[in-house]
Amino acid sequence: MSRKSRRKKYIDRNKKSAAKKQAQGKKTLIALCITVALIVAAVVVFYLIGLSQKNECLDLLNTKAELLKTEIDKGSRSDEMPMDFKTDVPDSVVFLSVCNGDERTKVFTGKGDSFDAAWDDALNQAQDYVSDNTYSPVWVKADVMTEAEAFNTAEFSVELHHFRHEFFRYGIAFDSDFNTALLEAELNGAKILDYDAECVDESYLNTYLKKAGRDTLASLPDSYILFRCVGWMCDEDNEIYELISEDEDYGRRKVDTIDQDYAEMLVKNASGFLIDQVNKDGSFVYGMYPRFDHDIDNYNIVRHASTLWSLVCQYRMTGNKELVDVIDRAIEYLIDEAIIYVGDDRAYLYEEKSDEIKLGGCGVAVIALTEYMDAFDSDKYEDVAVKLGNGILTMLDQDTGEYYHVLNGDCSEKEEFRTVYYDGEATFALCKLYSITGDAKWLDAAQSAVEHFIDADYVQYKDHWVAYSMNEITKYIDDERYYTFALRNAQENLDRIYYRDTTYHTYFELLMSTFELYDRMIENGIHVDYLDNGFDLDYFLKTIYKRADHMLNGYFYPEYAMYMENPDRILDTFMVRHDGYRIRIDDVQHNVGGYYLYYKNYDKLVEYGMLDCRDSA
Repeated sequence: MSRKSRRKKYIDRNKKSAAKKQAQGKKTLIALCITVALIVAAVVVFYLIGLSQKNECLDLLNTKAELLKTEIDKGSRSDEMPMDFKTDVPDSVVFLSVCNGDERTKVFTGKGDSFDAAWDDALNQAQDYVSDNTYSPVWVKADVMTEAEAFNTAEFSVELHHFRHEFFRYGIAFDSDFNTALLEAELNGAKILDYDAECVDESYLNTYLKKAGRDTLASLPDSYILFRCVGWMCDEDNEIYELISEDEDYGRRKVDTIDQDYAEMLVKNASGFLIDQVNKDGSFVYGMYPRFDHDIDNYNIVRHASTLWSLVCQYRMTGNKELVDVIDRAIEYLIDEAIIYVGDDRAYLYEEKSDEIKLGGCGVAVIALTEYMDAFDSDKYEDVAVKLGNGILTMLDQDTGEYYHVLNGDCSEKEEFRTVYYDGEATFALCKLYSITGDAKWLDAAQSAVEHFIDADYVQYKDHWVAYSMNEITKYIDDERYYTFALRNAQENLDRIYYRDTTYHTYFELLMSTFELYDRMIENGIHVDYLDNGFDLDYFLKTIYKRADHMLNGYFYPEYAMYMENPDRILDTFMVRHDGYRIRIDDVQHNVGGYYLYYKNYDKLVEYGMLDCRDSA
């Protein structure tokens, strides 16, 4: 080929290559333009979505705030509320607590020379936060300050000394301008008060302030301003609740009447919480301290057994078939992990971590199994229940009616007495075995124990398990002494129960078990002298309602839960406030037990005049 031909071929090849590259470049440019356009479009879309979400959050906050303000104005104009300011403070202070349910609430403090000015100040801060963070205000709570008084730190220590843990009901301002002021719920919810040392814990205070995005304090001041508020709560459904401002019930919603429907709601919610705590293997999440969302690193198989009872109560109430698998798993865990057999006819509930057999554990295991069989009309667990009952009999001296309380894992004796509750648990279990089997040996044994209860005057122990035992045994033994003892077990403890400041959930079970016995006496025409000479029916009924209401202080309404680390996890269950708001499966179980009996007997309580007694002076 000539040089000219080769040159032409080379030029043609380069032209084709250049054209190809040019075409590829155009395609790349087009693809790049499309990609950029898509990115821009996505950014715009995300921006619009974000803007829409911001607007939705802001609209929701404004709606809830308007509902709260309307309710405040409706009840009594906040500028006209009785104010008791014994120190120099802003003319009006309003706190708005805003919570999305997933984390501890955000609290905004508004100040001004009028309620409207303070309200607008707090609301503007809340609006800015909600908008900047696209924060969903599921719950909004308003607190309006009505009292304020200055205390130096020594005076404050004296004041704090008078309160149980977590029962101090005042907020604290650390300066007279309320630049750093915390509600009672913030102080207790974040462990800022050291009740043992009777002071403010500076470390917990600054940790809380830092996490809340607020200025920390270089040091604590020499004096504090203690203040009280009146409050209102707006929930996820935009329902408004006025909150109680009295000491023992401070900060939770007012409930006009705790009726059957309300009790049913409490039982379903709390039992639903327990269902959520059942693991795949049938064990429970044992408990938690919700202030910082810490699980309790422990397990108690005795409390596992008693908690099963609560799930059976919910099944009786609802007939929910989904509960069956949950209950079965929890029972199988109990049997597989904790029941040991001795010979062919004896069994015990064994606690591996302590290498112990506890009388009470054997009792509540029997109670759980017999309650299951009664509720499901089944004899599925009769064999193991009977063997556990035989184990209980080895720990009972039927001549004296006294029990031996704790054995070692090898069944040798370890501890003659541990807690009086074991006696009632075991006796109730024996009565339940009689109800299931009809075998007189269980009733004879239970009767021996009850005789000891009477001789040793177990009224002094205020024991709910004794009340359960007496309610059950009097279904089968008609003895005037038994009825009198059971009524005394409530009556002689009414003052202590009525005025108890903590929720003390087992008291409610004691009252309701005794009410069932009383009602059966009336229905069957059984009369004992004590009914006319000692028993005060009106006071008894009034105390029942008082406890039904007072125990709501241990229920995690949103207005309590929102000040904890993980509100959604603990919502609508029961806690023990004076132990760091502890939630434990047995705490929930005892509350469910009391409210279930209240639900079941509500109509009769009303017939006997409970609501009239409630309203009496």
